[in-house]
Formats: sequence, structure tokens, C-alpha cells
Amino acid sequence: MYMITEAEGKIRIPPSKLGEDINSIVGGVAREQFEGKMEPDRSLTILVDNVRAEGDGRIVHGDGAVHQTVKYDRLAYIPKDGEVVEGIVIEIREFGAFVRFGPLDGLLHVSQVMDDRVDIDQVNQRLVGKESGRFLAVGDKVKARITSLSIDDKTPQDSRIGLTMRQPGLGRLDWIEADAKKGEAKGGDE
Repeated sequence: MYMITEAEGKIRIPPSKLGEDINSIVGGVAREQFEGKMEPDRSLTILVDNVRAEGDGRIVHGDGAVHQTVKYDRLAYIPKDGEVVEGIVIEIREFGAFVRFGPLDGLLHVSQVMDDRVDIDQVNQRLVGKESGRFLAVGDKVKARITSLSIDDKTPQDSRIGLTMRQPGLGRLDWIEADAKKGEAKGGDE
């Protein structure tokens, strides 16, 4: 889930930046320090904007840098267990597919792709349903549900996120559309 919030934090302004106008440098330093970082509330800061210095900064003995409290607006992403996400298949492996949704990647295990036996077509980089003939390939847009979360606080891109598409309304986007049309046709025949 994406959200825009106001946050507060401390930034370290290096001695080389001292002498410049504080308001002109806090934005760049705050972006370097906070963007792409996981917060204690398990939210990933994607974008920092509207950075404002709060009060006077402090110089720590032996450091020479100014430690400044700032307030800022941030765009954050918080992955939730059970959340439905839309993403793009970025890699096919022998054990499943990796799906990029927002700033993170999740694993769609081969057993969670569809309600069909799935074969791996390594040559064409596809996962193919044995009976249905449906396939999943790199570049396909999908809708999946988050089933497990193990967030890496230091390197959020290395987090382990499990996905499934084995529920109604999930799958490759054109599969969902085709299934909806089949449902409408069945409903109209009765």
C-alpha cells in the first residue's frame, strides 16, 4: 500500500557543505539518507520531498558535521500480508517466477501459478499449464496476493516475499479478463 506521510528524522550535514544556505542543502542530504530505506514501521521510503530544517543543528565533538533535525513529506510503500498487488514478471526460474510490484520483488512459486500442473519451458523462459495451455513469461502483467513477508531492513530489495495467483480474480491480466467473459457468457445462458 502506498501512502504519503509527514516524517521527522536527523540528517548529517558533512563539513564540506557547511557555509551554504541550510535550506538549500537539507533536501539533497535528506534524500540521500532516507530514500530507499526501510523504516521501523516496515515502510519503505520511496521519495522524500518538502524537507524543512527544525530548530538549530548540533555539532558533535570529533565529527565536525552538523546533525540537523528535519521534517519532510515522504511517499512510502508498506507491503501487507494478504494484499493484492499488480506487477510484472521479471524473471522465470526452474522454481517459479519473480514478480516486481512497486519497489519490491516477490517469488511466485511454480506451485502457486495456477490450478494446473505447470511445466518449465527453460528455452522460452515460460511456465506452461499442462492441461490449460496457459503460460507465464517475462514481461507479463499479473495480479497476485502476498502470502508471506520476510522484510530485510538493511537491504529491502533482498526481502523474501511469497506470492500466489491460485485464487479467483488473480493471474495474468488477460487470464482474468477471459475468465470474467466466460462467467458472463455462462450467466447469460441460464
